[in-house]
Amino acid sequence: MKINAKDRLIIALDVSSWEEARSLVKKLKGVVSFFKIGIILHLMTGIDFIKEIIASGNKVFLDLKYFDVEDTIREAVENVSKMGVTFLTLHGTGKIIKAAVEGRGKSGLKLLAVTVLTSLEAQDIKDLGFECSVEDLVLFRAKKAAAAGCDGVIASGREAELIREKIGNKLLVVSPGIRRKTDTVDDHKRPATPTNAILGGADYLVVGRPIIKDKDPRQAAADIIKEMEIAFQKREKDS
Repeated sequence: MKINAKDRLIIALDVSSWEEARSLVKKLKGVVSFFKIGIILHLMTGIDFIKEIIASGNKVFLDLKYFDVEDTIREAVENVSKMGVTFLTLHGTGKIIKAAVEGRGKSGLKLLAVTVLTSLEAQDIKDLGFECSVEDLVLFRAKKAAAAGCDGVIASGREAELIREKIGNKLLVVSPGIRRKTDTVDDHKRPATPTNAILGGADYLVVGRPIIKDKDPRQAAADIIKEMEIAFQKREKDS
């Protein structure tokens, strides 16, 4: 089945006000219809903005990285599942993920477990107490997520190929930290280009600053979608 690249680009609304976020959604209308809301924007706008985006025909990726005791996670996820959100991120043990799956029930909400943030590298995970490589930790957490019934993982485009090789197509791979060759890398220590992430096996790409900070966000998004389309076609041809 041919993949529509336009449906696989998620715009990170990494802004701090309702007005900025609403302006970006309006500017990108007709080009992108999937938006990520993180902790800062959610803190400022609450659930009303989520409802507004969904009511206007868009999809929402709620990136709150839930991590708590099982009963709390179960109830929190159940509440999110009633809002019409498409993706939700979480952390945790197998039991926590299973509780989230129970909370999601039969709704259409997809649960994504965070593996290793793209802002972290080998020294950072050692500082967190993990005496292993980034790749080993990503794969361990991806396997744990799959076993617990999670729908997918958040993983760098650099590790997408490893996940596909070891786990196959059991999980969606959603990759943030996407930067074109001409973009500033900034705080992402494990970035990947749209092409490399998709050829490695990523299903969705999350892009923030290269689009929302561009003088022409519509054109920037369209350019990335075009690159994604070419990469998806090549991946399908080579499979």
